[in-house]
Amino acid sequence: MDITQLEPRALWKNFAALNAVPRASKKEEKIIAFIKAFGEGLGLETTVDKVGNVLIKKPASAGMEYRKTVVLQSHLDMVHQKNADVAFDFESMGIEMEIDGDWVKAKGTTLGADNGLGVAAMMSVLESTDIAHPALEALFTIDEETGMTGAMGLEPGTLTGEIMLNLDTEEDDEIDIGCAGGVDVTATGNFPLVEPSGMVVRLEIKGLKGGHSGMDIIKGLGNANVLLGRLLYQGLEDQNIELLHIDAGGLRNAIPREARAVVSVRNAQQFIENLTALKSELLQEYESLEPDMEIHIENYTWEEKGISVEDSRKVVLALNAAHNGVYRMSPDVKDLVETSNNIARVELKDGSLKILCLARSSVESTKTAVAQQLQSVFTLAGLDTTLSGSYPGWKPRPGSEIVQIMESIYQRKFNATPAVVACHAGLECGIIGANYPDMEMVSFGPTIRGAHSPDERASISSAQKFWEFFKEILAEIPSR
Repeated sequence: MDITQLEPRALWKNFAALNAVPRASKKEEKIIAFIKAFGEGLGLETTVDKVGNVLIKKPASAGMEYRKTVVLQSHLDMVHQKNADVAFDFESMGIEMEIDGDWVKAKGTTLGADNGLGVAAMMSVLESTDIAHPALEALFTIDEETGMTGAMGLEPGTLTGEIMLNLDTEEDDEIDIGCAGGVDVTATGNFPLVEPSGMVVRLEIKGLKGGHSGMDIIKGLGNANVLLGRLLYQGLEDQNIELLHIDAGGLRNAIPREARAVVSVRNAQQFIENLTALKSELLQEYESLEPDMEIHIENYTWEEKGISVEDSRKVVLALNAAHNGVYRMSPDVKDLVETSNNIARVELKDGSLKILCLARSSVESTKTAVAQQLQSVFTLAGLDTTLSGSYPGWKPRPGSEIVQIMESIYQRKFNATPAVVACHAGLECGIIGANYPDMEMVSFGPTIRGAHSPDERASISSAQKFWEFFKEILAEIPSR
């Protein structure tokens, strides 16, 4: 069955059209042009700002002219991740989708439901002729996934709406009213190259689930970079490890699924035997969480130089000491992660080292604390550390009028009480809200699982529920 035949057809039709366009973060030229042409094709006022955000305005439907203007907001970019054995070019190919029961999935890649379903919902309202709605300002931002530079570059005064509906959360029974801020922590170093003095061994970790480095961090899933650090540390004392090459992890906002390293050691057989024992322990430790995890340790051939035993020791110790995972739970909101860090990427090539992290927190001081702790570890290892891309969290306003309206609609339509929550993820609401402090904001969306990983999937029945909820909210926006 073609997904464009799923209900609601308008939503899935637009999602399919969207997924035919490459839209990696920081490479959004094609999708910006696509959305601009979409708005202009409807005869609606359409503008693109200096950073690439697209704003499409639609007048109120008949009888809704005196309701408050609503900003609809979703981001255009998507996380590009694929399984290692999948041949796929994100820059030239559209996402290949399939239906599996109640789920829409991609074939070995991320699906782009984050935040493509939100974008598709906005497109569907903009082109509709029978949906009641107030005046709309549909804001399509860029680069949410790798820096939120679209939201940061949005100029004050661009928006006039009094309410903003962000469509970028992933549980259909939740109304989100707060989120975490974040900061990128980057450690770098350049080391002299030396000829390997021992036997070469290759380590590979793969088959991990990965996932969203904010929403999924509480699950305790395996981080390939952390596991690599544990394996390397095991042989640090007696094997004179020389690091030759590391290619581990990927994007800052994705929990690393795979890691590869090539090392020189004094005694390959003993090294492999020692690590094989630890391998068994790790597989058992993660048996319930990561049943598909694989760890391979083998003799290898490598012709290139690496870094010295002393420098390698510094790198391994830093990787093993840097905090990863939940740093602090919220003392005020039950089951909410307050602060965390994701060791996202470790790369060593030709003596040049990079370690990329993303620290998140809903409390600014604790965000600073975990970033400074990481900076301390990396500095002790002789690495240069920079903090960049910091963005604020979004402070909850649980008593706002729009939240009360949405709670009432949800209870009436679905005979259940929604959870009013804050999330441990970076939503653009905090950044946009800094320039529009009086704007009421709320975030909601359909159920999505495995975002930022090739296991990403969107619930078909939940998309239907979300669409009906969305339309009802627009119909009940209060008067000015």
